[in-house]
Amino acid sequence: MTYEWNFHALIQYRSLLLQGLGVTLGYTVGTVAVGMLIGLLTGIACISRHRAITIPVTAYVEAFRCTPLLVQLIWFYYAMPVLLNINMPAYMAGFIALTLYVGSFYSEIFRAGVVSIERSQWDAARALGMTRNKCLRRVILPQAFRRMIPPFISQSVIQLKNTSLLSVIAVGDLLYEASAVTSITYRPLELYSGVAVLYFLVLYPLTLVAAGLERRLARAD
Repeated sequence: MTYEWNFHALIQYRSLLLQGLGVTLGYTVGTVAVGMLIGLLTGIACISRHRAITIPVTAYVEAFRCTPLLVQLIWFYYAMPVLLNINMPAYMAGFIALTLYVGSFYSEIFRAGVVSIERSQWDAARALGMTRNKCLRRVILPQAFRRMIPPFISQSVIQLKNTSLLSVIAVGDLLYEASAVTSITYRPLELYSGVAVLYFLVLYPLTLVAAGLERRLARAD
C-alpha cells in the first residue's frame, strides 16, 4: 500500500503552526535570559568559601542536572500545586521548570569558566591589592566569559529543543499545535515532518554560529 503525501494541512493551518513556533521561541528566549542570571549567581556561589552557600546551591544544580526535564515538568505542573496548595497554570509551570533546568547547566558553565582561569591571574590581582570580589569582577570574569560563549550557545540550542516537551502539559508550543492539527486532519506524517523542518530552520543557523565562535576563539588562543 502506497502512502499518498498531502501537505495541504501545513498550508491550511500555517497560522496555527507559526503561532506555536512563536510560543516555542518565546519560551526559549525567556528561559535562557532568566536561566543565565540564575546560572551566573549560582555558578559564582559554587566557588564560594562558605559551605553554607555552596551546599544548597550545589544541591540545586545537581538535582536539576541529574533528573529528566520531562519528570520536572510533570512534577511542577501536577505535584507542586498540591504540595503548596496553589493554582499553577501550565504556562507558568513550564516556564519555572525550564528556567531552573537550564539555569543548573548554565551554573556549571559559569563555574567551569571561572575555575579554568589560571591561578596566577588571581595571584597577580591580589598582589595589586584587589579584594577577592573585585578580582573576580574585573580580572577573572572578563576572561572566563570568553571561554563560556561556545558551551553557552550550545546549551541554548539544546534548550530550544527542550521546549518541545511543553506539549506534555498542554502548553501551546509548536509540537502541541501540530498534534492538535493532526487530530483534525489525520495527517501525522506531513505535520510532524513540517515541524521537523521548522525546528531545523531555526536551530541549524544557531549551530553554525556556535561552531564559528568556537573556531574563532580557538585561533585567538
